[in-house]
Amino acid sequence: MDIQYRTNQPITAEAFAELCRSSGLRRPIDDLARIQRMLDNANLLLTAWDGDLLIGFARSLTDYGFCCYMSDLAVRAEYQRHGIGQELIRRTKQHVGGQCMLLLLSAPEAMAYYPHIGFAKVENGWIIVREA
Repeated sequence: MDIQYRTNQPITAEAFAELCRSSGLRRPIDDLARIQRMLDNANLLLTAWDGDLLIGFARSLTDYGFCCYMSDLAVRAEYQRHGIGQELIRRTKQHVGGQCMLLLLSAPEAMAYYPHIGFAKVENGWIIVREA
């Protein structure tokens, strides 16, 4: 497996939605206009490729000085458990620098994954959930 990693390589809403579908990441994949807004307004996108096939992505919002919110991390199902997600996280951290904290919200089924790769659970957060 010769995986190539790219920074801020544009991807289509369709490619994003298809990878979400394959990975099990729950996103509004039937609303491609919304997916496109999500892609257009994120300022850091790390992607993993096997040839021309998009196999993973980490989509983040960051100020490059204090915080980075990783809003999406997904790896195509057949490529999971090969360290690709961990590498996308490592590259995100490297890209934003050591002065930025990396924050993410986990899907319930992925809660056991993040402590395994160095994330600490936080108890001091609050959320106003989206309406749709």
